[in-house]
Amino acid sequence: MNAVPRQETHNASLWHAVSRNRRERPALQGGLDVHLAIVGGGFSGLSTALHATGKGLSVAVLEAEFIAWGATGRNAGFVVPNFAKMDPTDILAHLGPSRGERLIDFAAGSADLVFDLIRRHGINCDALQNGWIQPAHSLAAFEKVKSRAGQWAQRGRPAVTLDRQEVEALTGVPGYVGGWMDRSGGVLNPVEYAHGLADAAEKAGAKIFERTRVTSVDGIADDWMLKTPSGSVRAAKVLIATNAYGWSLNPSLQRTYFPLKVFQVATAPLSREVRSRLLPGGQGVGDTRRNLFTFRFDAENRLISGGMHILGAGAESRVPQTIWRRLGRHLDLPDLPPLAYSWSGMAAVEPDFLPHLIDLGSGLIAGRACNGRGIAMTTAMGKVLADWAAGTDARDLPLPFGPPAPIPFHALLRHAPNMLLGWSMLRDRLDNTNLVLRA
Repeated sequence: MNAVPRQETHNASLWHAVSRNRRERPALQGGLDVHLAIVGGGFSGLSTALHATGKGLSVAVLEAEFIAWGATGRNAGFVVPNFAKMDPTDILAHLGPSRGERLIDFAAGSADLVFDLIRRHGINCDALQNGWIQPAHSLAAFEKVKSRAGQWAQRGRPAVTLDRQEVEALTGVPGYVGGWMDRSGGVLNPVEYAHGLADAAEKAGAKIFERTRVTSVDGIADDWMLKTPSGSVRAAKVLIATNAYGWSLNPSLQRTYFPLKVFQVATAPLSREVRSRLLPGGQGVGDTRRNLFTFRFDAENRLISGGMHILGAGAESRVPQTIWRRLGRHLDLPDLPPLAYSWSGMAAVEPDFLPHLIDLGSGLIAGRACNGRGIAMTTAMGKVLADWAAGTDARDLPLPFGPPAPIPFHALLRHAPNMLLGWSMLRDRLDNTNLVLRA
């Protein structure tokens, strides 16, 4: 596996390329008055629109490009109902018992909410709620995930610890020490899921506009005025739901997160024989390595994985090749099919890896909930933001809420996640060496 076969690349993603349910929506023309204006047509904006219209509010969604253009359409389609870095005990220590418990409950039911919406609205997005697996690559990591599974199980979640044999049976991959699984997690086609949320929101009364870039958001009396090249919207409340893509509307937001460029690839479909060995139950996998290794299959048996990159030129062609080789090596696939698709997207990573609501003024909020858990967390965030739009004080929501908190020395540190990747990869290799020596 020295040379990577020629690949077909796409400006957006595999999910956009194979989309069956996309339909064009008009740009905003003229003026409009609504209770809630939402900037951004991704998961958080669409979920908020759907839940807010369910409360009888008038809603307008303004998307600069098209539905699912940003991170919503560029991820791998994992539905993961837990936090990227913190476990429940960490959350309680970080936020205190009252707010901590509410945030834990918020995350615990997030995947169930996603799949319930899919069933309730008949969304055709190849959804499979068979669980999310986190294998442990070292003995220390296994101790940590055993504690993690136990903490979630104590809260009534379908979380189970897996021994070495169980991980191999579920994933088809030997070599892991053990792991854990949350049976409420799963996988889906994120673009089709977003299209389904948009259709459901429109059916409930929301107005969704594409190719409608918001150029300014200004206070006017007790409301807000959003201007676009071809129209304007007056709204009592405004949600900025653009994650890492819309900071220009409020430059202070850019300094409150680390932008992380993530690459994804998809191979040509695997043979039935190989497919039956790997992930026979169709789960998604994300292991405990610092240089995270993920894999899953789509409905056509394409193998999907992703990764970051160390800063440098040529990443768009170099990184997909590296991910492809890694897939073949870790999954023992010397005849791995060629890459069929590769794409990238920007994620917003909070310093504490938790979802946040950012107070930008009375009735003006920005929401970020990704940190590697975008589908589940942003869908759940939309549900609680609908409560805010209907009159609930944002301080009473389960998510951390406060004014923008710029990261000190952000200009120097903004590329830290990418710059530290080499060190993370070295530490992963040392873990593997120690595991072999102890064995």
